[in-house]
Amino acid sequence: MGQISEKPGTLASAILPVDPKRAALIEKEGLKVRQLEPLGVEIYGADVRTRLPEPVIEALEVEMANRGFIVFKHQTDLSPDELVEASKWWGAREIHSTHGVHPATPGRNRHIFRCSNDSRHGILGVGPQWHNDGSFEAATFSHSAYYMARAPERGGGTHFAHQGAAFDVLPKEKQEFWERLVSVNSASSVTHPVVHTHPISGRKSVWLHLGMTGAVIERLPDDELTLDQLKTMSASADKFRLLNEDAMKALFNDYNDLLNESFDGGYGIRYHYDTGDLLFIGNWAVAHRASPEAHLPAEQQGLRIMDRVTIKARQNLAPHFGLPQYINMAGPHPFNKDGVWQAGGVGFRWKDDIRMQN
Repeated sequence: MGQISEKPGTLASAILPVDPKRAALIEKEGLKVRQLEPLGVEIYGADVRTRLPEPVIEALEVEMANRGFIVFKHQTDLSPDELVEASKWWGAREIHSTHGVHPATPGRNRHIFRCSNDSRHGILGVGPQWHNDGSFEAATFSHSAYYMARAPERGGGTHFAHQGAAFDVLPKEKQEFWERLVSVNSASSVTHPVVHTHPISGRKSVWLHLGMTGAVIERLPDDELTLDQLKTMSASADKFRLLNEDAMKALFNDYNDLLNESFDGGYGIRYHYDTGDLLFIGNWAVAHRASPEAHLPAEQQGLRIMDRVTIKARQNLAPHFGLPQYINMAGPHPFNKDGVWQAGGVGFRWKDDIRMQN
């Protein structure tokens, strides 16, 4: 059984428990449901080589929206095709692949992104900062699969933070400020709201990529807009401003602190894998990062091999206030000149002493 660092806090009750009716539906198929605390669900007795009935898949998708992720235990020796087919159970029921293929990827399957702590076996150093997969896409991946083909002997898991519960702990004035913000991806120019409403759970949830954001646009508060501006809700430049360097650093550090505090606040978990774990995340519900141990050399930690598959969303994660889904980061912008507009690479570097690879 996987080791789980559990520390329920004041917000554990803000993450919905597994619904008894959905649990009964799932267990009717001979499966066992184990609720993790404060988020996540483990499923025992499944063999994902055989597709589950559609009502069970739908129930599990709701649990991912509410509790962030599910883990099918004991799925050893999945073939590339079996992993990909099981990943098609969620979201738009299609794979959405945007990555390169490492030479060690089984079958050179283009849908599998192989990560490792040994460059001979996979890509090194993936995901050290809090992020959501595919934030460079308009239709950010709805779900991601993480298949632990080989778990290291001395740990190397993934940290998860519930983004709906994270929004709830923000002070009211900060909630109102963040709801007026839209981020611009430094690599693709795609825009996303810093607070969105999850399409399944209905919860307001925070969203910010700490490793690939080049600008953040704020819609001016109503008390700073003229009557004529308030009457016209189109995205005219005089209703918006770019955050400057100080405001960007404050936002990014606040976001990072908010998710770091999830472990003590009852809305985060450090999950440690067993070989054969197949974990699916609701990528619009939880942020994640690799644990520091995941990047330690194989000689020190033991060999770690994880295969990731990403699933197409049913809809775009669209910005608010009439802003377009893309604003060209390579070109000029119509906003204030003292704002940050950083194209390419990791975008705005909000902290100098950390790695920014996601």
